[in-house]
Amino acid sequence: MSVKECHHHKGKKHKLWRRIFWGIVIFAFIVLLTVLIIWAILKPSKPTFILQDVTVYGFNATIPNFLTSSFQVTLSSRNPNDKIGVYYDRLDTYVTYRNQQVTYRTSIPPSYQGHKEEDVWSPFVFGTNVPVAPFNFVGLSQDQTNGNVLVLVKIDGKVRWKVGTFVSGHYNLYVRCPAFITFGPQSTGIALGKNAVKYQLVQRCTVGV
Repeated sequence: MSVKECHHHKGKKHKLWRRIFWGIVIFAFIVLLTVLIIWAILKPSKPTFILQDVTVYGFNATIPNFLTSSFQVTLSSRNPNDKIGVYYDRLDTYVTYRNQQVTYRTSIPPSYQGHKEEDVWSPFVFGTNVPVAPFNFVGLSQDQTNGNVLVLVKIDGKVRWKVGTFVSGHYNLYVRCPAFITFGPQSTGIALGKNAVKYQLVQRCTVGV
């Protein structure tokens, strides 16, 4: 084989690899563009959450700068999309007071929510002798004495969207549900026993993705 023929052979091989490379790039671009167009047409909406009720089994702030509490919260989630499913890969529920976490995190089992479907969860969240910042503890003591404590039931999680056979990457999910807990003569709760009090709230939550 002459030197000229060798260079000609290498040139053909180089052109072939270049065509393969650009073929892959163009194919990936078309797939990505198709997904984006479908995504724009479907316009996915965030799931909606409602805090239906809160049952308080314990709320003890008698030890300075510490809180022991126990709640059962009932949360409903609805997928408003008629062509998009939602994978809830991780959901952690907890309670905060004035931006300070006052319970441990409770995990809700992973699940898939189909089109227009609704799920209801009733996790227990609690904390034993959880440290509370002194300035927050003063406010907490005053609120409890006044008979009205505002807490936030929060959910932090990871979700994925499903469109046909396409499944997106993970997105962060942030759910915030205000809950007024009343005590003493002002209590609006229903006694369920010696220590448990149930508050019917039906409170719409804010959802961020």
